[in-house]
Amino acid sequence: MNTGFTAIIADDEPLLRHHLDKSLAEVWPELDIVAKVADGAQALLAIQQSQPDIAFLDIRMPVLDGMSLAQKLNRLANPPLIVFVTAYDDYAIKAFEQNAADYLLKPISDARLQTTCERVKALLSQRGSDNSHVQMNSLLEQLQQLSAPQTPQYLQWIKATQGDDIHLIATSDVLYFKAEEKYVSVYAQQGKGEVQEYLIRTSLKELIGQLNPEQFWQVHRSSVVQVSKISKVNKDF
Repeated sequence: MNTGFTAIIADDEPLLRHHLDKSLAEVWPELDIVAKVADGAQALLAIQQSQPDIAFLDIRMPVLDGMSLAQKLNRLANPPLIVFVTAYDDYAIKAFEQNAADYLLKPISDARLQTTCERVKALLSQRGSDNSHVQMNSLLEQLQQLSAPQTPQYLQWIKATQGDDIHLIATSDVLYFKAEEKYVSVYAQQGKGEVQEYLIRTSLKELIGQLNPEQFWQVHRSSVVQVSKISKVNKDF
């Protein structure tokens, strides 16, 4: 099988671009990332110049969003295979899960990325078939119907510092938040279960408004915990 495929990554979040680029290098080392851009207009220019086989497009980008860009690309004689990167909830994505073009849900898991890469490889081997073109049109139509969020969009990634380093932490890894005087401490489980402390410059009140209330509970005026991480509760008499 030909493994000399090329791709671009378009996402307005630098850390997410870097994360996807690094993850792709691990699960598909033969894939050549020819461009990493921050908006749809830059992506369109990069695609016209390099004609990649695959385009990883964030749905929500400035200037030209991923869905609008995909519609433009779909008019080309030989468009790249598109993989959408989205923050939509699972229930919405199931509507187009079986289509030819795939999706990646933020935060991107290694297992899901591996599945996507296998699907993309299979589709590239069938490139040019009428069936794949029809399925791409079907995906775009369904994404249009899903473009207006039906539920609040809560934080799935948190930018936090640890020393001089900036980290991107998935909210699913957070154990709890604790308010300090001028910042909020984030305690997250990383690697082999090790708990790490990070800092974010925001108030706990502002943060709570961006968290899913079914996932995070405020148990004290200075503490917010992730419900699924609670192992037991002690009564305080």
